[in-house]
Amino acid sequence: MDVDVRDAAGGRVILSPAGELDRVAADHVERAFLDAVGRPGAREVLVDLTRVSFLDSTGIRVLLRAADAATERGVRLRVTDPQPVVARILRITAVGPVLGWADDEAYRPAGGVPQWRRLG
Repeated sequence: MDVDVRDAAGGRVILSPAGELDRVAADHVERAFLDAVGRPGAREVLVDLTRVSFLDSTGIRVLLRAADAATERGVRLRVTDPQPVVARILRITAVGPVLGWADDEAYRPAGGVPQWRRLG
């Protein structure tokens, strides 16, 4: 897995991993994320998931560790633009909100009718 890192205005660091975020890539990606979070002057780390084609539980762990490290340093970490298969994993595991992902689809049921009901 390749991870492009670039600085943007206002203390923003943008990471763009490409490939599969799985056990094989986890250590490399985690180092890149932690380096970005620890950069002097970093205020926000934006993780662009556009080019991530697969995400497993190890990848979720990497993202959560990065989010935790960011919080400890007072840096905001946010993921954006996941591919459909990656978005599905973020929804199933319910980690999207922890990672700053605004997933409108998760709160918009098909046909506009909620698929749950209040008991009691």
